[in-house]
Amino acid sequence: MSELTLDERCALTRRILSLLEGWNLGASDILALLQLPASIKARNLSRYRDEECFPDDPRVNRRLSYLVRIEDALHTYFPRNPEMRHLWVKRANGKFNKRAPIAVMVEDGESGLISVLSYLDCTFAWDRTGSKAEYGKG
Repeated sequence: MSELTLDERCALTRRILSLLEGWNLGASDILALLQLPASIKARNLSRYRDEECFPDDPRVNRRLSYLVRIEDALHTYFPRNPEMRHLWVKRANGKFNKRAPIAVMVEDGESGLISVLSYLDCTFAWDRTGSKAEYGKG
């Protein structure tokens, strides 16, 4: 994630919190999914809704980046149906051994985020496999 201004980081914080709350994630799952520092307790998460920004930490930034791309991909899949975007992450999916994508993301951490993003956005998976580099060497 490129350098963000404080205002951009705070806007991103609100955007991601809104997304995760829309998926009905509780505070402890949000903390785990984002890998926020251990000093941040579930009861303190509300401060990010109104006043503070998520910490500028490489692990947190990577996860925020994955979530932005997942959200964007869901908009592509369901451009006219926001309810389906929320339902898709909560429904069991054969690709994930009949687990819901949100369970994959929360339970498997960063690798779960990568799995869900790779499923939704083939360009992400393509970039990660090295195919992009190989294709350009023709």
